[in-house]
Amino acid sequence: MTYSIRSLVAADLPRLLALNNAAVPAVNELDAPALVALVEHSHLAVAVVADDDAAAEVLGFAILFVAGAEYASENYRWFSQRSTDFLYVDRIVVADGFRGQGLGQVLYDAIFGAARRELLAEVLCEVNLEPPNPGSLAFHGRLGFAEVGQLSTKDDTVVVSLLAASV
Repeated sequence: MTYSIRSLVAADLPRLLALNNAAVPAVNELDAPALVALVEHSHLAVAVVADDDAAAEVLGFAILFVAGAEYASENYRWFSQRSTDFLYVDRIVVADGFRGQGLGQVLYDAIFGAARRELLAEVLCEVNLEPPNPGSLAFHGRLGFAEVGQLSTKDDTVVVSLLAASV
């Protein structure tokens, strides 16, 4: 099966909300208004779909920000204090049942391609250490991400590894 990347559209939002909230605690839970605001304020929001699916159901997505955004995320603010030349992966989600089939790689190929086109120096993201997400840490390591810091958030209930990869 082959996959393509496309921009998110308003009709995708219910599917995105379901995918996002099914991925908690790897990503933060959202309600519909928060998801709409996140997508509207992002620099780039993309979906991955199967090429042979006429309905083009979203199988995964990524929401990205660049430096200088009006965004209150603690992780984004940490990166913004460190750098001004980046594409930040706020969230990347692949539907349960489609993980391990290369969709994360397809999304990251598009992310790094966007960063190259915009002449940005690095791609930044975070992965949970607490609660642990070892599969995501290993995946990001294979993509060339390295830890540049750690941050404890949400009253010390979440600890993240802050990761960077050169473009």
